[in-house]
Amino acid sequence: MIEKNFTPRETVSELDRFIIGQAKAKKAVAIALRNRWRRRKVEPDLRDEIVPKNIIMIGSTGVGKTEIARRLAKLAEAPFIKVEASKFTEVGYVGKDVESMIRELTEIAVKMVREEESGLVKARAREQAEERLLDLLLPGHEEKPPVGEPGQTQEEAGARRHATRERLRGMLRKGALDDRFVEIDGGQRAPRGPVEIVAATSLEEMSSNLRDMFSNMMPSGRKRRKMKVPEALEFLLTEEAAKLIDMDAVIKQAVEKVEQNGIVFLDEIDKIASPRGGERSFGPDVSREGVQRDILPIVEGSTVVTKYGVVRTDHVLFIASGAFHVSKPSDLIPELQGRFPIRVELDSLNKEDFFRILTEPDNSLVKQYKAMMKTEGIDIDFDEDSLREVSEIAALVNSQLEDIGARRLHTVMEKLLEELSFTAPDRTPEKVKIDRKYVRDHLSDIVKDRDLSRYIL
Repeated sequence: MIEKNFTPRETVSELDRFIIGQAKAKKAVAIALRNRWRRRKVEPDLRDEIVPKNIIMIGSTGVGKTEIARRLAKLAEAPFIKVEASKFTEVGYVGKDVESMIRELTEIAVKMVREEESGLVKARAREQAEERLLDLLLPGHEEKPPVGEPGQTQEEAGARRHATRERLRGMLRKGALDDRFVEIDGGQRAPRGPVEIVAATSLEEMSSNLRDMFSNMMPSGRKRRKMKVPEALEFLLTEEAAKLIDMDAVIKQAVEKVEQNGIVFLDEIDKIASPRGGERSFGPDVSREGVQRDILPIVEGSTVVTKYGVVRTDHVLFIASGAFHVSKPSDLIPELQGRFPIRVELDSLNKEDFFRILTEPDNSLVKQYKAMMKTEGIDIDFDEDSLREVSEIAALVNSQLEDIGARRLHTVMEKLLEELSFTAPDRTPEKVKIDRKYVRDHLSDIVKDRDLSRYIL
């Protein structure tokens, strides 16, 4: 596996392709990513002493907190999971326990590594899958030696059968057999190791463990399935790749990947912070501080038992985020605050930011809508004035109603193109020009009627 060693400037440059603004947050995560590479270059005796500098992102919804963390993980090819702190409960309460985030992160890492290994053995697996499929298309040659017609030797019969097999192989690769059906053994379970029961603290995890245990105990049945040749080839390819992969090595590599490169994005951390100095609000306060104390050892560094073995969290990077409208980061318990030494405040988005979001990113909404409508033969052409009008309307609605950041663009664009999206299948292929007048005609009534905007935008 090629090691990623982006410099902070390169990381920020990559993030700029998808996220507009928020330079401070991008700089903080770029440094955190580079520090991981630096730590791996340090002498082993000091390497374990260097812990990641966890980050708290402070900002209202829709300003890019989650997207920054997600793109960072994709850039680093690191196991990544987004969890919401408000879904966790203190030990002793019914609900999701905090250790489940590490178990789920390990599952994601195992899947990542397994897919990587499948890619490495794909060519060999395809050859073996092709041979098995040819056996199904040309059955009988394994059970007994080939017998030819009267007067034909066994060698001649074998050569004839080989020629038939190669002709079938050529037809298979050209797609000439795609309409044929074959019967294949489906539902066969790969042999597993001894049954292992992992202690679970929630009903959800206990149910999952019991399901895995009984699946190991029950005999693996073989069920005949009838499918077309292309589907059968993919099915056999998956089976052959699974046989070629060493799952013990995959699990070992996945656990190491979690421990050294894992990223946990802990969203809504402000929801488990109780405002101090004022009247306590009603609600889940009884477990808020308890959840913080349960999260603390995970962030500090502890061992979590998973079905793939013990996973240490000492070097997992935690990025927390929250709007902190009611509470403040200082309302978190001091021990947890100390484990998030870097705090970054993200800026609210204005109409100029919205215009850049619509036009600059590689995956901008404008490009997405153009591509989708192109499938119906409709070629949409947005001029600059129309996009500036959309940006201005989104900013105006955010200022009048709840500020939901860039997500407002989704609702505004969807409403703008609602009629076109509905009638597109019935139209003949055409080019639709969207200018400022088009935008005002379709959105002006909603902007004027504030009560209607509350429900639509």
